[in-house]
Amino acid sequence: MTPATTSPPTALSPPAASAATLELQVVGGSLAAEVKALSDASPMSCYQCTKCSSGCPVSGRGDLSAHELVRLVQMDQREAVLRCRFIWECTSCQTCITRCPQQVDICSMNDALRALSLSARLAPAETALPVFNEAFLNGVRRRGRIYELGLMAAFKLRTRRFFEDMDKAPMMFSKGKLPLLGERVGGRREREGLFRRAAEGSKAEADRAAEGSKR
Repeated sequence: MTPATTSPPTALSPPAASAATLELQVVGGSLAAEVKALSDASPMSCYQCTKCSSGCPVSGRGDLSAHELVRLVQMDQREAVLRCRFIWECTSCQTCITRCPQQVDICSMNDALRALSLSARLAPAETALPVFNEAFLNGVRRRGRIYELGLMAAFKLRTRRFFEDMDKAPMMFSKGKLPLLGERVGGRREREGLFRRAAEGSKAEADRAAEGSKR
């Protein structure tokens, strides 16, 4: 009887049953390094098994699948990544990292890519999510909590979507979901300091990531 033989491990072999993960070294560029510095996620650990995309609940809505996005990051396709709609469609449900044998945190990657996209003014025009995010945070900054009617007014004025979802307004008014006078929370000065420190920290982190990607 011929003894069984085993094939030698290759660069793309799945990791052994341990906490270690492999990391590709043959591709990559400044974008992958920048994303890793900003998010602590490792795009270069992905070996394209597609488990993330097969479980992603929004893969049908975006212009890319999750594994395709990671591959573009690996190949340093900065403009294609920062212009894509998928990074804005992600709901951070964590399905991808739960299924990933390499524990690539695509949700954290997307947070970093959204910031880079906004900074480069490359957010796609067909998505209104950046506008909604900005209106939401501005409401929290001013009032300390969300004023739903003011949030929707600001969003619709910015996007010009005046009559979308208007059929839902009567029901929401009747159930008290859109109060005419929203509440305010004290501590405006403290909130301003919090937002300022967050902005300064984000800028410093982005500068460090950009500097590190050039090395």
